[in-house]
Amino acid sequence: MDLEGYAKRGILHNDRKLKEKLAERILEIKNIPRKHALEIAGAVIVEAKATMNPKSAILKPISCGVTMGEFGVGSRGAGDFYTHEKIAEVIGKTSAVVDSSHLDDSGVVLAGGKYLVVTIDGMHSRLSDFPFLAGFHVARAALRDVYVMGARPVALLSDIHVADDGDVAKIFDHIAGITTVSELTGIPLITGSTLRIGGDMVIGERMTGGVGAVGVASDLTARIQAKPGDVILMTEGAGGGTVSTTALYYGMHRIVDETINLKFIDACEALFGADLIGKIHAMTDVTNGGVRGDAKEIARTAKVKLVFEEEKLRSLVNKKVLAMLDKLEIDYLGVSLDALLVIAPPEYADEILECVRNKGVSIDIVGKVENGEGAELIVKGEVHDFTPRFRESAYTPIKKLVGEKTPKNFDAMKKAVDKAAELAVEKKSRIVHRLKDS
Repeated sequence: MDLEGYAKRGILHNDRKLKEKLAERILEIKNIPRKHALEIAGAVIVEAKATMNPKSAILKPISCGVTMGEFGVGSRGAGDFYTHEKIAEVIGKTSAVVDSSHLDDSGVVLAGGKYLVVTIDGMHSRLSDFPFLAGFHVARAALRDVYVMGARPVALLSDIHVADDGDVAKIFDHIAGITTVSELTGIPLITGSTLRIGGDMVIGERMTGGVGAVGVASDLTARIQAKPGDVILMTEGAGGGTVSTTALYYGMHRIVDETINLKFIDACEALFGADLIGKIHAMTDVTNGGVRGDAKEIARTAKVKLVFEEEKLRSLVNKKVLAMLDKLEIDYLGVSLDALLVIAPPEYADEILECVRNKGVSIDIVGKVENGEGAELIVKGEVHDFTPRFRESAYTPIKKLVGEKTPKNFDAMKKAVDKAAELAVEKKSRIVHRLKDS
């Protein structure tokens, strides 16, 4: 629970019983005397008031009146993709080989004549009560993001935040999950950070964090290199954090075991070992909003059209996972499958297929790249639109309640978000000029 946020809302509404209410909220979580809870509540209110009306321009936050949830940020759909495009605008033009404007899995810079590939992934927000699982899946995700850029990962780093009442053992359990992947791949976890969420201002047991990875490459397989005439190949996928979350919160816990594997990494290592990376135009992991989301991002970045065969895609989803998704009426094309998507010239397809299959990982040609824009899905010979929904497929009970439909005021919200991004750029420019002039 965010005590500071609760206090500020109460202050804005001139709540005369705020101190007592806040103390009650604290006592719901902390086993402390009521007198101490009132003292904490009083201190929180004092601190909240002190920061509500900042006088300095640099302290005044930019606001657009649109919340993260309303706009679908983090939900791997239209609102989320739009926000990431705006993030790239705020960052601006960089000297990087691949930066945020490419909407790729990682960023790339040149260093010492080699491509240095860097990525960061946040743990799944619903795996707070399952620290080992959260660590395993986020470490695997970070390594995937490096591999798909055509790079060999060389190091991992972690960032763990546990709220004030969280058990210290969560840290160790989480790191054990990360280092399980680390030890099996030989890629060391070399540094990190451990903090409380919000310090004394956030109570409860929630955990969050992320894992970053660094890799080195000689050739890149960025999305922008996809070309008309290429074929699209995909490996088998059993999902990761998203599928685990679905299984956990629908009481189908045994399905989680299906996600505990390193087949994606095995496939990538096979391609590196066979020296096939240089023959591949682009690679990505099927995560952000599922195949739907990745198709949109690749098509937009490379300015091409992607055409997929539904029957081929379906056959590569882990059977137990697919059965669960079908039973729960969750669109398997709109969730993270953690499969490897490879885009390459057709003359190299057989080599890639044989290489990956020899490693014990299923793979098949699932589509092609054409001139045009957007993406299409072929279902029983008929062409279907393949654009992502406003949010990724609703894969938990609460997500089904929130829904996937685009809000009626989405265009108005976009304009507000646009303005906020413009103000952020202006603020950055103003401070940069000030510091340069001084």
